[in-house]
Amino acid sequence: MTELTIALAGNPNVGKSVIFNQLTGESQHVGNWPGKTVEKFEGKLNFIGRNIRIVDLPGTYSLSAFSQEEEIAKDFIKKGKPDVVIDIVDAASLEQSLFLTLQLLELDVNVVIALNMIDVAREKGREIDARMLSRLLGVPVVPTIATQGKGIENLMIQSINVAGRKRVKKRFPKDASKRYEYIHRIVKRCQKETAVGPTLTERLDGILLHKYSGYLFLIMVLLLMFFFIFQLGDATSSYIEQVVDYFKQSIPPGISSNALFLFFWRTIVEGVVAGLTVAIPYIIPFYIFLAILEDSGYLPRIAFLTDGLMHRMGLHGKAFIPMFLGYGCSVPACLGCRIMESEDQQFLTAFLATMIPCAARSVIILGVVGAFLGFQWAAGIYLFNILVVFLLGFALSKFIIAKPVGLIMNMPSYKMPNIPSILRRALLQVKQYIFIAFPIIILSTFVINALDFFGLLRYISDFLSPITVGLLGLPSILGITLIVGFLRKELAVVLLAALVGTENFSEVLTPLQMVVFTLVSIFYIPCAATIATLVKEFGWKKAAFVTVFEIAFAIALGTAAYTILPMFGVL
Repeated sequence: MTELTIALAGNPNVGKSVIFNQLTGESQHVGNWPGKTVEKFEGKLNFIGRNIRIVDLPGTYSLSAFSQEEEIAKDFIKKGKPDVVIDIVDAASLEQSLFLTLQLLELDVNVVIALNMIDVAREKGREIDARMLSRLLGVPVVPTIATQGKGIENLMIQSINVAGRKRVKKRFPKDASKRYEYIHRIVKRCQKETAVGPTLTERLDGILLHKYSGYLFLIMVLLLMFFFIFQLGDATSSYIEQVVDYFKQSIPPGISSNALFLFFWRTIVEGVVAGLTVAIPYIIPFYIFLAILEDSGYLPRIAFLTDGLMHRMGLHGKAFIPMFLGYGCSVPACLGCRIMESEDQQFLTAFLATMIPCAARSVIILGVVGAFLGFQWAAGIYLFNILVVFLLGFALSKFIIAKPVGLIMNMPSYKMPNIPSILRRALLQVKQYIFIAFPIIILSTFVINALDFFGLLRYISDFLSPITVGLLGLPSILGITLIVGFLRKELAVVLLAALVGTENFSEVLTPLQMVVFTLVSIFYIPCAATIATLVKEFGWKKAAFVTVFEIAFAIALGTAAYTILPMFGVL
């Protein structure tokens, strides 16, 4: 038998990804839609002897092609010609969900409706007659509770039954207001509603979206996320480094001191170790936490709470999530920009996210300024970074964002996260990172260590001295640390200690030089893995623009700090 293709369609936050995970399990893979920065999820399923390909379409409220998601969904249904489209409908918000349903029924495609979250609908006092809804729309309607796996098997049986049938397109009112009147009549005939008290979601929103308690809770969640990512990431990274050190020490001296072995170790092994220690330990807990926020229904609330602030930068509340991720690692921050609707919004969000001090850059802030000038200086640099990013976002949005977009989001009901689904999604994102970043990290490590092995780094450092010494007022040897920082930012501190022969940087650097070095390090050129991600997401021209801009901006900022701070007697 030929393979069936089933597409999953539906509004955002209707449980589409949960159904996708229930169906595909471990057989998923993630990529991008051709020519787009929107993720494409596919999976395989063998059900009662039929091989089935499952395609998870982007969540969308319509097929009007006003956004990338709508354009992708419409194009795949019309050109990809799936055998069946499963339309996942939110039973608790039936009237809102049916607008997309009518558009699907107007296309030349077989449709099965998954009436999902019927448990939430009952909690709100809504009972839906699935048979009546099926009769009114002329397609099978299957009640489901995706989080519990209820109705999934029947959903697949109905999908296989309608596959291959000749589809008769339906006609509905073209005028939007008349179409909504038609939907209202359908809902009135198949849904019975009884008065109930405030639901759990409504009671929680009274607290979590309040103008005071809402922001207090948001700060607590973000701090918890920050703590969770860094604690688990630091512990995992430290453990991996200990294992690698133990392995290296167990190698016989005759081999470990061999020049060829040292070259291999520094250029290949350390590249793999860099990827394992600097990003993956932070990416895994981040994606787990992000999936928990998404599955629980709190993620759209974060976007709502931060919308006012982000609009001042030509963005909206959704942009806050990837930008906050930048404090962990710039790679998932750039990948997270896919949640933005337009390419210019995605690019501006990624641009700003790369200027947020990631975990590796935080090592420089805390290890240089924090350790020798005090906590107040480290905190000041973090606050200065936030101010600079905000002002840059405000200025750049005038040139990059063609037309600001308002935030229109459906607030889903709160629910318990699905742990297997969360872990699978985290694993998919980690696999994607490995394919994007690891080759670049290994190649960059090879090049930099090869230059060091043959003693060429110092020549490059001397070449950079007009900038490092002339403009920034730093010792010329620090040019090497800035080069190595392209690979891993925290290596700048490690190499600095090795080059100056002491970990007490106050012996070789003045307070002013520490501040200048730190400012330049946190703003200049993203790491190799981040640049690779930017190339993949936006193309090499935009990645080159970000790189050149940030190098020039960091040098200008460092020069300004070196020139201005002494005038005010600050340092």
